[in-house]
Amino acid sequence: MNKASIVDAVQQILGGTKVQAEQVVETVFNTIINALKKGEEVSIAGFGIYSVKDRAARDARNPRTGETVKVPATKVPKFRASKALKDAVK
Repeated sequence: MNKASIVDAVQQILGGTKVQAEQVVETVFNTIINALKKGEEVSIAGFGIYSVKDRAARDARNPRTGETVKVPATKVPKFRASKALKDAVK
């Protein structure tokens, strides 16, 4: 499944045009992204929790040359599935 499949599913349920369905999907994605940029946690009941995790700076090794490379600290998105989602997938 990809974004286009989600847009098609939204269009079938809501009706309207494909452009309107795409705007709905984009709005949901952008709202989640903007909340994560602010450092907020996004909790969707029955689905899961999106959050931002700080990843510390570390030394890594280039597998081709064996040279040690410094990897800077960064923030990465994290998703924790809810119990309901885990049970549905089983």
